[in-house]
Amino acid sequence: MRRGTRYGALLGPLLAGGAPPDLVERAARGLGMPERGRYAVVVLGAPVPEAAAAEGPDGDGTRWWWCGGAGDGDVAVVLLGAEGPAGAVARLGEHGAGPGGMSPVVGSPAELGTARRLAGTALLTCAPGSREVVRLDERLPTALLVSGPELSARLLAEVFGPLLALVPAERAVLVGTLEAWLECGGSVGRAAVRLRCHRNTVFNRLRRLERLTARSLSRPRELVDLVLALDVLRLWSAPP
Repeated sequence: MRRGTRYGALLGPLLAGGAPPDLVERAARGLGMPERGRYAVVVLGAPVPEAAAAEGPDGDGTRWWWCGGAGDGDVAVVLLGAEGPAGAVARLGEHGAGPGGMSPVVGSPAELGTARRLAGTALLTCAPGSREVVRLDERLPTALLVSGPELSARLLAEVFGPLLALVPAERAVLVGTLEAWLECGGSVGRAAVRLRCHRNTVFNRLRRLERLTARSLSRPRELVDLVLALDVLRLWSAPP
């Protein structure tokens, strides 16, 4: 109840952004937030587990202020401790929170509105059904894609159009091979081991994907097209 009433009323103007300086100052003072500090905002796509909702301070000095979000999840302002953003994300993961997005670090309560918006964008980069909590700074290319859904749809159609026309099982094999090759640092041999097939099979699948998309994995700009289109495909809850 305290998080849902007192904290919500005080955090609301800070997270909405655009509040006058005197209101920001009063809200921060009421919440016990320092005027300057290393702050971040976390937006969850599901209610925060009770074990993760402690105010702190944590062992490294991190403090949390939770309130209800606009959807089905919760929002937290985090005053980061010695372990920084990585420590806060790890703590949420340990308690089963997620999916969630964390903003970049900002320096004062007056900047929490911007941080809230960026944390929401980070949340959108989480794959459907995942429980991960991700930092925007680690998802910037994907964040650009989710920020422009019309362009993302166009990118997917332009790059993967012929691939999406295949039957689902055939498409899944080619997409899975591309994912394995990327995760293995572009090594056909390592991808073959991961996929439990001959390296020539991996090579032939990749060559077919290149023909279908009219893009080469050996040309950096065309490889960027393929990687970004793959990111869009991953984010679709029901790919065509």
